Amino acid sequence: MTRTEFILATAVVLFVAFCLGWFANWLVHRFIRVQQSDVGELERMAQELHEAEETRDQAITYLQQREAELTNQLSQAEAELEATMDGLREARHEAEQLRAHLDRMGTG
Repeated sequence: MTRTEFILATAVVLFVAFCLGWFANWLVHRFIRVQQSDVGELERMAQELHEAEETRDQAITYLQQREAELTNQLSQAEAELEATMDGLREARHEAEQLRAHLDRMGTG
């Protein structure tokens, strides 16, 4: 093989390798290219996701406020119940004392 044939064979091999690389690059980009409609749909989905997250955050805030209100109402109701039970206990004790006093007065 002469020097000219070697250079020509090397040039052909390099050209073929270049063509195969270019074709592979074109093929890869052809399959992974994002269409403009896909970009628009992704933007719309991102906006909807953002709105859903805001709605979720608002719902969580509302539920936390409502829970605090209900906890406060429950605490007030428990305090009122405790006061009522104490009053009832005192009234029963007083009624027992009055009955005992009436029994002593009636038998005495």
